[in-house]
Amino acid sequence: MGYQPPTTSNWKGRVSGTEAYQHEVVSCLPLAEISPRKMQAAALLGYACDEGVRRNMGRTGAKLGPDEIRNRLAKVANHPGAFSAMHDVGSIVCEDSDLEAAQQELSEAVTKLLQNNYFPLLLGGGHDIALAHYNGIRQFAGDKRVGIINFDAHFDLRNYEGEATSGTPFYQIASQCKSANLPFHYLCLGVEPLSNIKSLFDTADALGAQYVRREDFTMSNIEAIEAQVRRFLDDIEILYLTIDLDGFSAAIAPGVSAPSPFGFEVPLVLRLLDLLMKSGKLISMDVAELNPKYDRDGQTAKLAAYLVAHVYQGMAV
Repeated sequence: MGYQPPTTSNWKGRVSGTEAYQHEVVSCLPLAEISPRKMQAAALLGYACDEGVRRNMGRTGAKLGPDEIRNRLAKVANHPGAFSAMHDVGSIVCEDSDLEAAQQELSEAVTKLLQNNYFPLLLGGGHDIALAHYNGIRQFAGDKRVGIINFDAHFDLRNYEGEATSGTPFYQIASQCKSANLPFHYLCLGVEPLSNIKSLFDTADALGAQYVRREDFTMSNIEAIEAQVRRFLDDIEILYLTIDLDGFSAAIAPGVSAPSPFGFEVPLVLRLLDLLMKSGKLISMDVAELNPKYDRDGQTAKLAAYLVAHVYQGMAV
């Protein structure tokens, strides 16, 4: 089994003595010890895998992402929100290049967390995390309408004939939805035209996917974007949020698998995260594609940590 139990070595920092920092309040809880909770807790689950990135001809290193995000989260100021506790439940590790086995293990872990009243916060790892994450949610959700909002420069709707990669997860999800006679609710925010060939736009249109191009995904266009997001939320019952760090420019997030000189703004993302949290439909999130090998002064890892903290500290009580 490709599982790495949580360790306190990832949770070090300045000691305030008053639970002022995240490392002072997080507790390590192996997946095998998860049990039902009356009050909802948050659970940090890593996906130490970049096999999908390698298959997609990207630069590897994202398997190091989960622990690097933990190291940065440890030093984040703690402002209690909706959750009764925060647990680090370890990481699923891809062994022997067996991407599909790692995805299956992650799916099962997500389902277990949701069934026991945990809010999963997944730390990647390549964006193939999305297929596993979605399947874990789907197993929990049954026939409820599950929507996906993806902050990303890429559609990740590549056809997976031959083998799955970090560029195929949402096409795979769409195919599963079609086979199960379920709607495919997918909204991709920040799509970069120069990083997606025309056939990917055609695929998105054919699948009924919604998207906002990078040039339109700006704070000056916020009212129109929020209106589109609200319409999307009206059509679903459960929301899965995924943030690919390569959607930010390399100036902001250099430590990713596929860096870009273009990208979207942090304040815009934070404002939309607030909207999603207030919807009451968000049940799980992940950040993907952190590649510490190419980071600069931990800049991208800190961005990932702050995005995760913004959500778990900002959820309404």
